Amino acid sequence: MPGLFDPLRLGALTVPNRIFMAPLTRARGTRDHVPTEIMPTYYAQRASAGLLISEAIGISRQGLGWPFATGLWTRPQVEGWRRVTDAVHAAGGRIVAQLWHMGRLVHPSFLGGEAPVSASSTVAPRYAHTYDGKAPYAASRPLALDEIPGVVADYARAARHAMEAGFDGVQLHAANGYLIDQFLRDGTNQRDDAYGGSIENRVRLLREVTAALIDAVGADRTGVRLSPNVSSQGVADSDALALFTAAVKALDALGIAHLELREPPTTGTFGAGDGPRLAPQLRPLFRGPVVLNSDITPAQARDDVAAGVGDAVSFGRPFISNPDLVRRIAEGIPLAPSTQATWYAQGPEGYIDYPTAAP
Repeated sequence: MPGLFDPLRLGALTVPNRIFMAPLTRARGTRDHVPTEIMPTYYAQRASAGLLISEAIGISRQGLGWPFATGLWTRPQVEGWRRVTDAVHAAGGRIVAQLWHMGRLVHPSFLGGEAPVSASSTVAPRYAHTYDGKAPYAASRPLALDEIPGVVADYARAARHAMEAGFDGVQLHAANGYLIDQFLRDGTNQRDDAYGGSIENRVRLLREVTAALIDAVGADRTGVRLSPNVSSQGVADSDALALFTAAVKALDALGIAHLELREPPTTGTFGAGDGPRLAPQLRPLFRGPVVLNSDITPAQARDDVAAGVGDAVSFGRPFISNPDLVRRIAEGIPLAPSTQATWYAQGPEGYIDYPTAAP
């Protein structure tokens, strides 16, 4: 019976425990989306995690619309991330880069006034974060067929840059209502070409981008994140189980190193799921390691791994204020709370100043 503190093989990586750090946007980059000098410290402090999954990293100017988030399309960005990965490796850790295209959730202010791209022309609900504060989202324009290969190439370029920056692998962000999710779900994909309509067509971009990442860095260093049980940021589907059954089967056929499933409970504090998690039904369809995520307690994590629902669990917010989360779970030390006001601040406060537990 596997436990949280047993090693696990993830393709080319063998990790020492099954407590992973989930991707967390923390807005500590520059306006040019370059990692800052405090970021190596932050990630190295948390290197005892079995695997660090980086904050979502923009693959291109077109795909990034979060203030002070980081990218992987310019040389200074690559060099900035190299300082982070060097610090993580010096601390004994392992880190993969989560690759991000936000699609319709990029506000035009990030694009020189141009419309964001998506599967179809739709408008996200609520407000975008911009450098000038919150602003209503704008209508997206559908990606033309002849533009899609360029987006796929942007993902592959970012993956190669990630390896140049010293990452141990990459993870495709295909969850949470961003570009790949916008293509997957029929609520935002209204196309009538090879990328829309049937489930097979809507899974096409996910499959093509994943294959491009595999070509760039190898299947044994490629993972994917999905969010099957939640309609995120206005992106919903009429038959999530059928859709994600097809998506997981497609990813299994590609032989990727891991699959992460973000599935918040129906009463989650920060974004509730639309229904029970689908991991128990999807797990048998994927032969590689499955990582569970979202509002999972340490006790539930132990039970899920022992029962085989997942092979590892990624924790997000607990890692913000508990850089030594692995030790705290192992020894039953109470978890410290975080200060929400500093989650997306630009300085060291609430970022690298959370202490570890006393010996």
